[in-house]
Amino acid sequence: MKCPRCESTSYRKNGRRNDKQNYLCKNCGKQFLEPAFSRPLETDLLANSNGHTKVSTAETTELSLVKNLPQEKITEKSLDSFSLTLAEQLLQTILSPGWLESAAFSQFIQKIQQKTEINYQLETGISLLLLDAENLKLDINSELFLASVCKYPLQFKMAFANWKNPSIGKQDIELYNRGYQLVHVPEGKDSADAKMIAFGSCILRSYPTVKEILVCSSDGILIHLCNELQNQGLIVYWVRRQGQTLHIKNRNTGKLTHYSLAMTTEVPSLEKVVEQIQDLIKNEQDSINTRLHRLTTISSLFQERANINNKSNPKQPDMEEIIPIIDNSSVQSILEKDSAEIPNEKTLDKLLLKIIQDIQTKSPQTKLSVSKLGTELQKITGESSNSIIKKLKLGSNFTKYLESSPTFTLKMNGKEYEVMPLLSE
Repeated sequence: MKCPRCESTSYRKNGRRNDKQNYLCKNCGKQFLEPAFSRPLETDLLANSNGHTKVSTAETTELSLVKNLPQEKITEKSLDSFSLTLAEQLLQTILSPGWLESAAFSQFIQKIQQKTEINYQLETGISLLLLDAENLKLDINSELFLASVCKYPLQFKMAFANWKNPSIGKQDIELYNRGYQLVHVPEGKDSADAKMIAFGSCILRSYPTVKEILVCSSDGILIHLCNELQNQGLIVYWVRRQGQTLHIKNRNTGKLTHYSLAMTTEVPSLEKVVEQIQDLIKNEQDSINTRLHRLTTISSLFQERANINNKSNPKQPDMEEIIPIIDNSSVQSILEKDSAEIPNEKTLDKLLLKIIQDIQTKSPQTKLSVSKLGTELQKITGESSNSIIKKLKLGSNFTKYLESSPTFTLKMNGKEYEVMPLLSE
């Protein structure tokens, strides 16, 4: 007698259960009951069948009962009585709690389940994917598409590569998280291809239920593996990449399926969509502001020319005069007197007064705005007015500096401030 779990012959008695001897395996700790038939009968059956008996448990019990019958003449009536008694004893044995809890009954159920599962897998079949990770990279969307091409469920995935190669990156972690079995190969030309061919040629030994195989590599040498798998009766798909397209060819039928990698974009989350919309709105606002600035410049030039025409034709209605641009001679005279690099507040005030004076000389009735004064200052110095103010630590911006300066005064004129000097230079 052996342990039904580990088949060890090292056990000891461990009380009785349901009027039967209970045993405890010293090797694995499994508790089990003694077999339904006696040891001499079990020995005889095994001896006569070379260890492989086809006699069922019910037949064994029947033989045991027949062996114990008294040696007397068997009549037809006694035979019917014997059959009835035998049937009753068999039912009592099979339906008894001891038999249902016995190790023999558990083994019998396990064998039935294993045979049922194997038969189901052989009937349904599975698909298997072999990937040359050094030659072809498959994302999750591509993998799902390949699974949809197969008739049988894609159950096993294997990736071959030299995982120590730094060019692989973190592809091993990604594939492992997606359920791939990673096969490492040493460094060398076509090393992964050779391992795929060696493994694929005997694939049915490890996976007898496989029906379809996806060979994923663009290397032409793998055509030998495809031919070998076809000769073994398998459906073979050769998956290759050309540009941004995957070509999936059924080697058995010649059917070619295409999958575009360029069109497989990840659907962004709601937060990313909102951020993208905000960026688009901001870019559009910047574009509108730039065009408005250009329109303002054109309008200023138009008003300047209209003002010149108004002076020559007094019958035309009065129009607001536009500040003329300082000519190069006046700018040159300022630069000769004061350096373009403004060192302090006093020099800045002198330069601003010089700009205002030159503009008033050209056009006495011109109203000089803060923005126009800043533009003329930038033309001379090469820096924006706000940058100059911050560099000299005179305030946060050009308008606030003019408001607090004792040299200038500001007056609201429409939507802009008009600059006027308080002190004469």
